Amino acid sequence: MKNLLILLAILTLCIVGGIACSCSGRLDITQDYAFDLQVMPYPKRIAQDETVEIRCQIVREGYFDRMKFVIRYFQPDGKGELRLGDGMLLVPNDYATLTGDAFRLYYTSRCNDRQTIDVYVESPFGRIVRRSFDFSNEDGEKKE
Repeated sequence: MKNLLILLAILTLCIVGGIACSCSGRLDITQDYAFDLQVMPYPKRIAQDETVEIRCQIVREGYFDRMKFVIRYFQPDGKGELRLGDGMLLVPNDYATLTGDAFRLYYTSRCNDRQTIDVYVESPFGRIVRRSFDFSNEDGEKKE
């Protein structure tokens, strides 16, 4: 009986010691969450000097309050201007900070050719979501 009590006491100490050693004093706070960029339907045909609104929404898998996203774009085809909803003109391949998860882009065509813009939204942790927007010119498509 005495040996059984000693064995039970040793087993209890081992279990308690194992639990105490496996815990750390640090809190594990997740800051880097995956996200996606949802885009509302937008006009695919555009005339020169016409402006198209593109409504965007960042959808996060988790929420970290101090997460700030940045946006940049590149235009491989055509010529045009891209602005944020506050009127800020975006420069190709330059970063601009987004002020919220919902934002609007305004693209103004400056040519009669087919146009493509690639928009990149990035998190501070290096996650990147890319969306491409293609436009055809209303006048250039008409053949008589």
